[in-house]
Parts: sequence; structure tokens; C-alpha cells
Amino acid sequence: MPGEAVTLQLGQFAGCVGAHWWGLQAAALRSPAEAAELRATALLRAGPAGGREALTPRLVALELKGGVGALSPGGAGAEAPVSWDGAVAAYLERAPAGGSAPRDAGNRTEEAAPDGTGSSSSAPGTAPAPSPPPGGSVRLWSDFLSVRLHPKSIYIIRQYLHDGDCGCLEAFGQGESLLQDPDCVEELEDRLHFYVEECDYLQGFQVLCDLHNGFAGVGAKVTELLHDEYSGKGILTWGLTPAMSNAGDSQKNFYRLLNTALGIAHLSSHSSLFCPLSLSGSLGLRPQPPVTFPYINYDASLNYHSSAILAAALDTLTAPYRLCSSQGSMLHLAKTLNFSGRKVVAAWASLPFPALQGCSLPDALCAYEQDPPWKLLSPCRERKVSSCFAQSVVLRGVCKERHLSSWPGAQPPSPLHACESSEQMLQQYLHTVFPGALSTAHVLEQPCHTLPPYPQFFSPLLTTRGFLLDKPPRYHSAGVESIPVLAALQSSPVLHTLLYGLYKDLRGLNTRRCASFFSAGVEHDDFQEALEELRTLSQCYKTGFEADESEDEADSD
Repeated sequence: MPGEAVTLQLGQFAGCVGAHWWGLQAAALRSPAEAAELRATALLRAGPAGGREALTPRLVALELKGGVGALSPGGAGAEAPVSWDGAVAAYLERAPAGGSAPRDAGNRTEEAAPDGTGSSSSAPGTAPAPSPPPGGSVRLWSDFLSVRLHPKSIYIIRQYLHDGDCGCLEAFGQGESLLQDPDCVEELEDRLHFYVEECDYLQGFQVLCDLHNGFAGVGAKVTELLHDEYSGKGILTWGLTPAMSNAGDSQKNFYRLLNTALGIAHLSSHSSLFCPLSLSGSLGLRPQPPVTFPYINYDASLNYHSSAILAAALDTLTAPYRLCSSQGSMLHLAKTLNFSGRKVVAAWASLPFPALQGCSLPDALCAYEQDPPWKLLSPCRERKVSSCFAQSVVLRGVCKERHLSSWPGAQPPSPLHACESSEQMLQQYLHTVFPGALSTAHVLEQPCHTLPPYPQFFSPLLTTRGFLLDKPPRYHSAGVESIPVLAALQSSPVLHTLLYGLYKDLRGLNTRRCASFFSAGVEHDDFQEALEELRTLSQCYKTGFEADESEDEADSD
């Protein structure tokens, strides 16, 4: 077995993605219909809770004051309120005319369970499947967290506020300085050592980090600490950005761009593999429309929605080092993709994978023989599938036996139909679409379970198992309980567009326009060095076409 992983969540949007990801683990535990192909213990730890054994995430989550709502630093109960000596008035929002409940103000009235998590559990380490919260009522990731957390999981950074007009963690330098505080470093190391020491074999760390705010600086120092203290272990870092962030505020937009550029440069240098993830159309100065999916109707302004999509992709992309049947580790996955200095990878996903119910796998793949039906989740102007150097691809939620075809005495309709296994089919398909690329393929029967609190934003054209109906239903379905997913991590030329685009947006920046950003702790020389690292990194993904394109763009400025 490859061993266990410790997860770190750094920031509010990272918490949103993480909360959904832990919810997907809980949903899988509540759905024992199929044999589990993914090891729950790769991400979850067993331990006493409330007088019995329970599974809880092997998690350290760094959050700001006010950022965890009803969860305390100990993992349960409410945060201590800020002292206030002024007058107090109570207001109750009336229910709208449609009869729905008043908006949740972030307060929980449920009674705490014996282990202090605020809910009882119907499966080891999970709460009973909750009703999905209305999208507009969700303010914090703790509002839809559906699993127990260990008291060591949450660390509140009290120097900054989660929300407000001032006192927020806005700049990269602020985040870096936090992890230069000996008390903060000691607290983080204590929590890490707690989880690491109880692992039978630690394969590495998963770091979910906000890329658009000061948590990029926190992540830079955290990954540096992991790199120095746990040499030889895998560090997979996911740089996360909301689908819509600071669109109308020019100063905040520049802060976002600066944090993103510095974050990518530092996080990638200290990680085995780094992947930027967002449904935003672009991480650069020029906004682009958010990513759309043909069978998902999501609201890009709701982090509750966009983080759910990214969590389903993340749960699929990380499958190779969580398989029961494989010896592949986190470090092995990184080494198959990060050769020749290419430590940044792009993510693609098809959510759900579009297949008719009962359709064979070769027939489903043959319908997309030119381009896979996935969407780019690593924002850049390039949206089309292009060539790639190497890729790790996972297809899940398909029945392997039913999708194998036999053609006794007849010529198979395609090379895919002649394959003897689902893995061979997917490998053959990838070889056809991406000739010359180093491709690894995994096919799982276990789908991505989308039980509440996962949002029900799916098209009515889907069955409860996430397959396509051949015609619209005559009545409203009960909801989508699981979906098939196709997802890939690619070392691809599209990353030249992303990385060089960030470098190009910032190379001529008048730093006096963002003097407050640099006064927070980033030296101008360090900034220029990070920009040069971005440019150098972008060259690793350059082909002839990208080289010409970059020179043309530079000449046109």
C-alpha cells in the first residue's frame, strides 16, 4: 500500500473545496453498494470520538478569525465572540414570499455530539446526510461541512479577520510574515507531527491553498517548511481561486494578480507538483467568462457551487495514489509528470462524463475520437484540447464488465472495441488523441457520490447515476446521487500560455500603483526574481507555436 497523506487547507476558498471533498469521502462511506476501490484511510484517520471509533480527516486547516463560523479552534462549538460594549439589537429576516426559510446567519442551533462536532453520525466519521443548504445562505465552508474534525485540525490565525473593510489577509507579504512568527510555526509543526507520527507510512502532503489572497504567502512558507522537514515525501499543491474574484475593484484585482504570480513561483518551487485550479476563465488582468459545463447549471458567484465542482475533480485526480489495488504513490504520480522542470500541471475534467445509460465504454469514447469532452480547470485563454507531454487520466463511475464488447467471428468496429479491458480501452484512446504523450490510465467502477450537502445543480437530462437520458423525463427526478467523471492532470503547452501570460501582465507593472502591497513585506528584488522564475518556468512548456505566439504578443505591446 502507498501509505497515508496529510492534508492542509489554507484559506476560505480552500476550505470550501476541502469541505466538499470531505463530504465526498463521507458519501462514499455511506454508499456501500459497490466494492470500494479507493482507500478511505489514505485521507482519513481512525480514532476514538464520542466513545467509539470514527474516521476523521487527517487535516490541518489554517483559517482567519471569524472564518469558521460554528466551529472552534478545537473543532467544535462556536468561536468566542469579539467583545463589544455598545448597544445591541436583534433582527429576524422575514421569509420571502415563496415560503423558504430565512437566510442562515451562520449560527448553528443543533446540539453538540459527545465528541463536540455538533452532530451525530450514521456512518463511521460522518454525520447523517444533511439537507443541501440554499446557495445564498452559505457564508463559510463550515456551513456545509458534513464530517467530524479532530481537535487538532483547525488553527485560527487571530492577527487577521476573515471579512471586513480592514484587518484582512490581503497581501502575499502578510502571509509570509505569519509563518516567520516562531509561535505560529511551533503550533503548525505540533499539529503536523501529531498526524505524521501516527501514520504507518507517510507518502506525503496535499496542500489546498488560496492563490488570490495573502494565503498564497502562507502557502509559500508552509510548503517550504514541508520541503525542508519532510525531504523525500510527496508534496502536491493545489492553488485555488474562486470563479469570480474582485472583478470590479482595480486595486484588489492587482493584489489578486500579484498574489497569484508570487504564489505560483514559490509554491511550485517547493512542491513535487503544483496545479492551479479555478473555474475562472483567466488568472490574468483581462477577465474571461467562467467555465461552463453542458450538464451542470451552477452559479459562478457562489463559492458553494464552484468549489463543489473542483472538489469532484480533485477527488478523481488524486485517485492514482489512493487505489486499493495499486502501489502507485503521490511521489510516483509527481515523477510521471514533472520531468524536464515541468512542476506545474493543468487539470481537465468532464463532470459528468457524457455517456448514455447502458452505453458501452468503447462506444462512449468513440463519440469523442477527436477531442475528449473535458473542460480546462487551470485558467488561461486557451480552452481547446492541445498536445501534451505527459498525463495521468482517471475515468470513474463506469461498469467495467458491461462495457467490454465481444465480437466473435466479426471485425470489431474500432480498435477500442478490440481491447480486452477498460484500462486498455482508455489507454488506446489516449494514444490516439495524444500520440507521443506519456499517458497513464486508471478506470474505476466507483463513481463520484454527490449526496447532500453536495449541490443539486445538475441537468434534468441525467439519471440518478449521472448517465444521460435519451429524451427529457416527463416528471421531476429524485436527484443525482452519483456521477461518472473523466479527469486528467497534464503537463501541457497550455501552461506556457498561463505562465507567460502572468509574466507579461506584470513585467511592466508600475509598482507605485501597489505601494501598499509591497509595504506589506515583499521586496522589489524578490518580486522581480519571482517574475523571472515564472518566465523561466513558462519556457519548459514552449513548443514552436507557443514561442512564435509569445514573440508576436511581445512585439505588439
